[in-house]
Amino acid sequence: MKERVWLGGCPDYDPARLFARVDQAFEALHVYDQLKPGMTVVLKPNLVMASKPEEAIITHPALTAAVGKCVRKAGAKVLIAESPGGPYTPALIKRHYGACGYQAMAEELGFALYTDCKSREVSLPQGERCRRVSLIEPFLDGDFLINLPKLKTHGMVGYSGAVKNLFGAVPGLQKPELHCRFPEKEDFSQMLVDICAFLEPDLSILDGIWAMEGDGPTGGSRRQLGVLAASASPYALDVCGAALTGSGAGKILTLKLAGERGLGPSFLDEVEVLGEPIEAYAVKDFLPAKASSTDFIDRLPAFLRPAAKKLATPYPKIDGKACVGCGKCAQSCPQHTIRIVGGRARVDLKNCIRCFCCHEMCPKHVVKVRRLRMFDL
Repeated sequence: MKERVWLGGCPDYDPARLFARVDQAFEALHVYDQLKPGMTVVLKPNLVMASKPEEAIITHPALTAAVGKCVRKAGAKVLIAESPGGPYTPALIKRHYGACGYQAMAEELGFALYTDCKSREVSLPQGERCRRVSLIEPFLDGDFLINLPKLKTHGMVGYSGAVKNLFGAVPGLQKPELHCRFPEKEDFSQMLVDICAFLEPDLSILDGIWAMEGDGPTGGSRRQLGVLAASASPYALDVCGAALTGSGAGKILTLKLAGERGLGPSFLDEVEVLGEPIEAYAVKDFLPAKASSTDFIDRLPAFLRPAAKKLATPYPKIDGKACVGCGKCAQSCPQHTIRIVGGRARVDLKNCIRCFCCHEMCPKHVVKVRRLRMFDL
């Protein structure tokens, strides 16, 4: 049986329109049949860094609000939880929620925000690369998990959607540790699948109203797609997310690896789309991240690939004039290759693993992705 994905247009974040669309998704996917009064439903948005909703970096609080209203319609309790990059402390996460518009939204609607910042180490018995990892407690103790990813490009893995969003269940500064343990794109993607397979979200809803193209997940540009999608399968949802951006799902390693493990579909013809057709909202000129791998390398003779990869691999470059020396990049660097010198960040590329955590976490977006001019297509 094919995995089902509900898809529907939504031109903006109008609360009434959003509620109607999310309600349709819940009905189409029989979510209301699974929710029971008194349940604790954990909502996991993408709040990777403190930013305003209109920057299209985070899951819009209006969408999270609409999902929470539908949960409460079923008599269940709403708990919003996230662990962004950087230190994970109660004081910092409260400020983070406030900066992203979630504090005001939660207070208005009576939703709980998780601020205890507790985590537990768990074993991943089916893990292919990662067998033990720490995860924050709501994702281990809640009754029902709703994953709320943002549709974005990603400098390291190419695409950020439902599978990648669950990396946010790892507490704060333990994320760079995993980047260091799994510096290669395939191993890192396998680790993402390991975490997703363990958490098994009950529902994932993709925020594609304002997507992000270019140098995502934080330094790209907002792109109006005007679409929402939902599925019980995070893999099926990502297949459709890839199709919306004109990218073949076969290019996304998390989907390829998940498919090989029998966890979910890898291609669009393996998915049943409910609601509206993908073709009504898909675009062909969605800009990829500059840091994405160069496809031609795989077509070269084997003996040429190492040298070509070294030349073609992008690298982070810090705009020294615009840098304010806040240290967020150094704090997030798993290899500790960045230092603050004279009030400006400096990166030593010799030990850089090209994870682009610095690019992702820079609040001023002054860490740029560069490659040799001949490969900067």
